[in-house]
Amino acid sequence: MLLWGQFTWTAFVTGLVAAIVVTRIFRLPPVELSGRVNIWYGLVFVVTFFLALIRGSLLVAWQVIDPRRLPHSAIIAVPLRTDDDLIMTHTAVTASLIPGSLLVDVDRPRRILYLHALGVATPEDAAHQRRAVQGWEARIVRAVGSRAQLETIRKAAVDTPRQGGASL
Repeated sequence: MLLWGQFTWTAFVTGLVAAIVVTRIFRLPPVELSGRVNIWYGLVFVVTFFLALIRGSLLVAWQVIDPRRLPHSAIIAVPLRTDDDLIMTHTAVTASLIPGSLLVDVDRPRRILYLHALGVATPEDAAHQRRAVQGWEARIVRAVGSRAQLETIRKAAVDTPRQGGASL
């Protein structure tokens, strides 16, 4: 219907049949949810995410308009602490949505995200960015992770730094 710019019953029925056929042929694996949602940490995640969006946007904009410096970037590997695909996906999407970092690859068996990050000129900057992504993972686990995942994060002593996105 969007393709032709108008609604017709033929397009609707054809789309519905195609959707049913595709979802029956290409089955997705079942997603196992933890059943645990912490409203407070969910709110903390949303607020810190929006603040990181603003901060990342300003930092990337400054890197673009600053004539004195050439922005540095790097591909960094971020090992995750949890072994859940849903948490890994949430972390990857969060890291990619914040300006200044973009998901390049995922090593699912080893639980490593590879990110292209702006503002990374030294190994310390890379470690800073790595801790930031692990901080997002910790926030996500606190909001929607299982109790076992929460315990894994606590044992790993992952702090949630304020940074995220581009670094200067």
